[in-house]
Amino acid sequence: MIIGLTGGIATGKSTVSNIIKSQGIPVVDADIISREVVMPEKEAYEKIVACFGEQILNDDKTINRAGLGEIIFNDSEKRTMLNDIVHPAVRKEMRRQADAYLRSGESLVVMDIPLLFESKLTHMVDRTWLVYATPEIQLQRLMKRDHFSEKQAMSRIHSQMPINEKKELADVVIMNNGSLSELENNVLSLLKQTEKQT
Repeated sequence: MIIGLTGGIATGKSTVSNIIKSQGIPVVDADIISREVVMPEKEAYEKIVACFGEQILNDDKTINRAGLGEIIFNDSEKRTMLNDIVHPAVRKEMRRQADAYLRSGESLVVMDIPLLFESKLTHMVDRTWLVYATPEIQLQRLMKRDHFSEKQAMSRIHSQMPINEKKELADVVIMNNGSLSELENNVLSLLKQTEKQT
């Protein structure tokens, strides 16, 4: 079974991902893969350089992510071009890793996908799990974690699909309004239930 794990900013998705890993369950992480597929020698890397030119490269020939970010931030056409290169490469590699785990005998694989609903990737998974915190708690955590002002934190939260909308779409909602130990207990009991179903 493949579980798609998602959340919103400062809801605790990474914490849940780490709890799952600590139980020996493989986690395929979209963020890590999105960095790997644009490394030199990779197909997506070649396409990005062909598309954006060598001025986006660092001295060591890796892609200057900040520089590329500046280009696409202000140009929706270029952002679409980049996404059209990177997203299929990420999806393909995530699928490859998940299939390899399943073939090796794992009954449960988790795909950690921040934009699971926004990118319409639910077809890649059997069930969706959402790590949920109320918008008020999201705001408090984000201000504390990243030392943001309320305004900065709100703008980050509002740049994402509202957490309450994601809640409507998820198969399972993992509540994370409380302590770390409560979260851990929730996740462990959910994993036990899920393993019985696989």
